Amino acid sequence: MPTTQQLQDFTQQVRRDILRMVHKVNSGHPGGSLGCAEFITCLYQEVMDYSTDFKMDGENEDLFFLSNGHISPVFYSVLAHSGFFPVEELNTFRLLDSRLQGHPTTHEGLPGVRIASGSLGQGLSVGIGAAEAKKLNNDSKIVYTLHGDGELQEGQNWEAIMYASAKKVDNLIATIDLNGKQIDGATDDVLNMGSIRAKFEAFGWDVLDVKEGNDIEAILAGLAEAKALTGKGKPVCILLHTEMGNGVDFMMHTHAWHGKAPSDEQLETALAQNPATLGDY
Repeated sequence: MPTTQQLQDFTQQVRRDILRMVHKVNSGHPGGSLGCAEFITCLYQEVMDYSTDFKMDGENEDLFFLSNGHISPVFYSVLAHSGFFPVEELNTFRLLDSRLQGHPTTHEGLPGVRIASGSLGQGLSVGIGAAEAKKLNNDSKIVYTLHGDGELQEGQNWEAIMYASAKKVDNLIATIDLNGKQIDGATDDVLNMGSIRAKFEAFGWDVLDVKEGNDIEAILAGLAEAKALTGKGKPVCILLHTEMGNGVDFMMHTHAWHGKAPSDEQLETALAQNPATLGDY
């Protein structure tokens, strides 16, 4: 198992990758990607049981589905550094004919990607289907999904949330990136959803909070607690309190970097705050 320092170093390299990818093509979503770097690093570097000999059915493997597909830069970087495809391929992000499109897709056959995502609100439904398939196949592994908090303003989520508890889909852990921001501003200003915890609990889920959602040890503890709750008749929700743009001082505490690339000067400043740890592609 990697040490906390190794996970932090991995995360720091992922942040560099995100910044460089988005800057190169002057396009992409750095804010949410940076905010979830620690979480997806923990999933792939310590928590999930998977094979890099990628097969779409994922039999006898833990599965991850990224519902808020616009944060593809963090997903691609973690997949590459975890051994799914060459790190050098990150150079092709958002280019024509690349396997690394702005939102993950499946027809290019990129290892690690099982669904096209980015049409918000659909990932939980797919995760539930995969979790039910595992039950039918007597497969004891867990399905993990990640969603934006603004994404919960989409109605299909709530149909899925209701279904998962009614059908006792208890091999599912859905994480909500609770950063309080979306493309048009604060989630409370765009559409105030009240208590997300109370809503999930009312729909019959077990819910836990990870208050320090950018802290490696807090994330690992939260994921361990969530995993311990599986198999008990209820789906599990993690409320992951993150900071959009985490690790780059001028991108934090604002929604402005939801979908904007840094300039040359801004990139230099951001990279100086995140020196290379694993080597740049």
